[in-house]
Amino acid sequence: MKKEDLNYLYLIGLHVIIGILIFMMPFLSKIYGYGIYIFWLWYIIKSQNKNDEVLIAAAYIVGSEVFLRMTGGNPLYEITKYGVILFLFVGMYFSGFSKGALPYWIFLILLVPGVIISTFVLDFDTNIRKAIAFNISGPVCLAIASLYTFRKKIALVQMNTILLSLGLPIITCMVYLTLFTPNVREVITGTDSNFITSGGYGPNQVATILGLGMFIFFSRIVLESKSTFQVILNLFIAVNITYRGMLTFSRGGMITGFLMILLLLLFLYVKSNGNGKVKLNYIFVMIGLAMLCVWGYTSFQTGGLINKRYANQDAAGRVKESSFTGREEVAANEIDIFLKNPIFGVGVGKGAEVRKEETGIEVLSHDEITRMLAEHGSLGILGLMILFFTPLFLYFENKFNMFLLCFVCFWFLTVNHAAMRTAAPAFVYSLSLLNVQLVLPKKRVSP
Repeated sequence: MKKEDLNYLYLIGLHVIIGILIFMMPFLSKIYGYGIYIFWLWYIIKSQNKNDEVLIAAAYIVGSEVFLRMTGGNPLYEITKYGVILFLFVGMYFSGFSKGALPYWIFLILLVPGVIISTFVLDFDTNIRKAIAFNISGPVCLAIASLYTFRKKIALVQMNTILLSLGLPIITCMVYLTLFTPNVREVITGTDSNFITSGGYGPNQVATILGLGMFIFFSRIVLESKSTFQVILNLFIAVNITYRGMLTFSRGGMITGFLMILLLLLFLYVKSNGNGKVKLNYIFVMIGLAMLCVWGYTSFQTGGLINKRYANQDAAGRVKESSFTGREEVAANEIDIFLKNPIFGVGVGKGAEVRKEETGIEVLSHDEITRMLAEHGSLGILGLMILFFTPLFLYFENKFNMFLLCFVCFWFLTVNHAAMRTAAPAFVYSLSLLNVQLVLPKKRVSP
């Protein structure tokens, strides 16, 4: 076995072992949670961010967020978003930020009125700081990360390293989930999202990160597998992540991951020459067969319930009234709030209070798009337009970035069903702004 194959296997094996140890000794999750922040901060400072190590560090903590929440290892619930911001500030200290990132400075400014309004309108018994931080930390994390990544040149090999760093903790999560629910048939009795197969945590967030992991390791089969061994290993990992993601019975994250894979393959197919297209045809067949096998095995293990879940049916085969588990009602309520407060919205965090007053139901938004409308008004629309159109303009500027559309797709679909509960959509969005090149030009050495 080649040295690079062994190194890759050791790296994967380490994260498999971490998952096993934390399942056996749950207190280790705290050590792991605190340890990764200490290690990566030291790593950035030691390297002085000469090769954008901050993106590798930020990717790792983003990939570990859901697993650490699941196992109680996060020092603070929202620490990943703050950690990404802190790491990127350190990175900016050494490398500076993009001087052309004006759209994201404007986006940050557009958030300010909603924050100011909320300090006056939130209920007296509401913890104002927590209410604001919970809702605004995601957009702020996205903006700060974008200020760093905007048009920053990066080699394709570096991008693949960043994605691997993001994917490694997802392997740990997959291993933990496998040990948490070894006998699937005993715990799946219906077609609702399943907390037990999600490690006792929110299926929506778990499926989101597993869907992202599925994309990362399928992409490595195509772009970063330098030997047959690595192809087989990456395929094995991708198939297992897909299977565990399907078992959460949460559809949004898995559909998003599948669409990202499809976008990547279509991009590569269009850009390839004749020989490249032939190779991609084999990859299409391999991935298609892998997906069919995973679906068939999952259907067998769940007694056909997964088929009914994706057909929006209950266990008896009856079509459910709501295709989005009631989220469309919350979104409709937020649009109504926007229409009543179209200029500045009702303020950050106030949307949930207004909804409770009007409907008597206390539920947080799952849709960042409609939340921005309700709580930021027309300024929210401007902010969303910046987020949506800026990467598309960059795509026309640099059509080599094969990941750009995939990352924007992940951000847009994720915030529509899971808001910005995790740091993943914010960070992955910022990666779409990188200027990915096959090889970076060598820096001239001054005489």
